[in-house]
Amino acid sequence: MKVVFSGGGTGGHIYPALATIEAWRKQDATLDVLYIGGERGLEKEIVPATGIPFEHVAIQGFVRALSVENAKTVYLFLQATRKARKLLKAYQPDVVVGTGGYVSGPVLYAAQLLKIPTVIHEQNSVVGVTNKFLAHKVTKVGVAFPDALQAFKPGIATIVGNPRAQQVVAGEQQAPFDFAALGLQADVPTVLIFGGSQGAPKINSAVTDAITVLNNQSYQVIFVTGKKRYSAVLEQLTTQAIEVANNVAVVPYIENMPALMPNVDLVIGRAGATSIAEQTALGKAMILIPSPYVTNDHQTKNARSLVQAGAAEMITEDSLTGTTLAGTIDSLMKNQQKRQAMETASAQLGVRDAADEFINLIKTAL
Repeated sequence: MKVVFSGGGTGGHIYPALATIEAWRKQDATLDVLYIGGERGLEKEIVPATGIPFEHVAIQGFVRALSVENAKTVYLFLQATRKARKLLKAYQPDVVVGTGGYVSGPVLYAAQLLKIPTVIHEQNSVVGVTNKFLAHKVTKVGVAFPDALQAFKPGIATIVGNPRAQQVVAGEQQAPFDFAALGLQADVPTVLIFGGSQGAPKINSAVTDAITVLNNQSYQVIFVTGKKRYSAVLEQLTTQAIEVANNVAVVPYIENMPALMPNVDLVIGRAGATSIAEQTALGKAMILIPSPYVTNDHQTKNARSLVQAGAAEMITEDSLTGTTLAGTIDSLMKNQQKRQAMETASAQLGVRDAADEFINLIKTAL
C-alpha cells in the first residue's frame, strides 16, 4: 500500500503522523510512505531524520486582520496545490492522510481534486481552520476529543484518540525509571510539573514560588523547567533565597519521558492535545494550565473537556500563583481517593491503541 502523510508546523501535528507510520510499519513491513510537509516547518528537520521520504511545499497561514499577507497566502496555497498535484500524480498513493497544520490544506485538497481518498485527524476539541476547510470533501475523519465530532458531517468522524499516545503507553514496558538519578525515591508518590519542551515562564515562576510549600512533604516533585529556562529558574531561586528540599528535583529536561510518565501520580502542565492524549492513555490525574496564546484558545477548551469529565483540575494562567498552585497540588496529593477517581475518569477518556485505531479508520476510506 502507498500512503501520503501531510502535517506540520508544530510537533502536535507531526508526531501523530509519525506514530501512525511507526505502528503501521509494524503491521505491514511493505508499507510505502511519502511525507509532504512545509518548507519552513519543524517537519523538514524531524521527518527526514526518521528515514521517511520527504517532499515540501511553500505555504503560510492566514492572518486574522485584513492584510496584503492574505493575498500572498492565497497565491502560495494555489502554488502549493499545483506542486502537490504533481507529487501525487507521480507517487500514485492509495490514500492521503492529513494530521493538521496549514501544509495539509493544499496537499489534501490536491488529493481531493484527483479523487484520491483522504483522511484527516483532529487532535483538539476545537477543529482547526485547515481541517474545517478539508472536511467538505474528506472521506473519513479521526478525532481525539468527543467535542470535535459535532463539527463534521454525520457518519464520517470517529473517535480514535491521538496516535502519539500509543508510543507513550509502550513506555510501561521499558525498564523502571531511575528516580535515584534525580535524588528521589521510586516508592514515593510523585508529582511531575512541566510546561513543554521549551518550558513556560509563568508556570516556572509559580512553581518556584510554590517550592517552600512543596518542600518536605510526604510526596516528591519533579519540576522540569525546559532547557532554555533552567538558568532563569536557578537565578530566581537564588535571588529569593529559596531552599530546595530533598523531595524536590529541579531539572532542565527529562531524557526519557515515556519511561517516567507511567510512574508518576499527578501531572501538571499545559493542555495541548498531545500531552492530554499521553496522560489520558496512561490514566493520569492532571492539573492543567492552558496556554492563552494559542489559536481559538483551544487549550482552555481542551482542559474544560477533562475538567467536566472529572479527570483534571484547571488553573487559568491569569489566576496562577505559587499559592494557588501549591494549594491545588497539596489538596490532591493528600486526598488519594479523589486522585484515584480522577485517574479512573482519565483512563476512560484515553485510547491506548490510538495509532492502531486510526490505521483501521484509514483503511475504511479505501
